[in-house]
Amino acid sequence: MNDSEYKSKLSEEQYGVLREKATEPPFSGKLLNNHKTGDYRCAACNQVVFDSSTKFESGSGWPSFYQPKNVKAIRLVDDNSDGMRRTEVVCANCGSHLGHVFADAYDQPGGQRFCINSLALDFKEKTVN
Repeated sequence: MNDSEYKSKLSEEQYGVLREKATEPPFSGKLLNNHKTGDYRCAACNQVVFDSSTKFESGSGWPSFYQPKNVKAIRLVDDNSDGMRRTEVVCANCGSHLGHVFADAYDQPGGQRFCINSLALDFKEKTVN
């Protein structure tokens, strides 16, 4: 997809997060308190990036996961912007910014907290038959 296609597909706020690496305000995201079972997908390309079974309440103000659904679905990129040293989480399929990962989830498997913007995600609920 080119830039104009992303602009027509995404809301202005989603475009800011996904394509310009903005961050939504804490505690504002529609998926922060989502407790349904299903897949979290990149809002730009629809690739599955996280699963509800790895979502946890971190208190950070953003949806948090302790691991991606598939490690090949994301890329981790050094981010030294804003005077901080962080690791950015990017969709491996389309290169969109999803959020950051931090090694501060001591009570979770692997100790990682993937701190992801709600605006970067779409949720697809799994139906149980």
